[in-house]
Amino acid sequence: MTMTRHDTDDAARALQGLEDGRSSVRLLAALTVGTAPHPCFVDKLIERSAVEPEFFVRDMLTWALTRHPVSLTLPGLLREVRSEHAQARSQALHTLSKIGDRRAWPAITPALMSDADDEVARSAWRTAVVIVPEGEEPTLAAVLATQLGRGEQETQLSLSQALVALGEVILPALHAATTASDPRVRAHALATQQLLRDLDAGFGLAIEEAKRVAVLTGAPTTDDENCADR
Repeated sequence: MTMTRHDTDDAARALQGLEDGRSSVRLLAALTVGTAPHPCFVDKLIERSAVEPEFFVRDMLTWALTRHPVSLTLPGLLREVRSEHAQARSQALHTLSKIGDRRAWPAITPALMSDADDEVARSAWRTAVVIVPEGEEPTLAAVLATQLGRGEQETQLSLSQALVALGEVILPALHAATTASDPRVRAHALATQQLLRDLDAGFGLAIEEAKRVAVLTGAPTTDDENCADR
């Protein structure tokens, strides 16, 4: 794609705007870049996504990247999911979920889905269920089930939603988890089963009820486990 002198000047201003100290200017710059996509923008959009502090600007950066050809964005995003910086990983994964290209599937590893950073892990879960190849759903369900009981309610809801998106292939993994020794795992599995049966069920109420069921009727627990769940 050939750029005129005018286009080159506009591109330079937009790229400079992505670094501006004002979030409103960065937001407008990302919008401008996405409205008139060009290969020269891709690396900068990916680079900025890794450090941008404002959620709405990050979302616009993702949108701008989706406006570019996948052949240009995919290599850089796949590099970013291996970054040592958590935000770089999570944003790259988020963008991959929006692009939805299954060529990214090999990069969504069990290590990413169990990343120590909750936001990275949540992004990996969402991306995985979007791009999982046909026939790989049961394997993915088993990997996701290893994260049951993790984190606070928001993180647990994200995992449950990812599992439910896979459909009934998750039932064997959930059933196995309902007999886990950890009451948090049992409760999360039971709440996810409820969510699968009724997508409109309130997850907060479901998880509280599941905790009671897990302690009363689940696998035997120690006093220490029960105290930790309170």
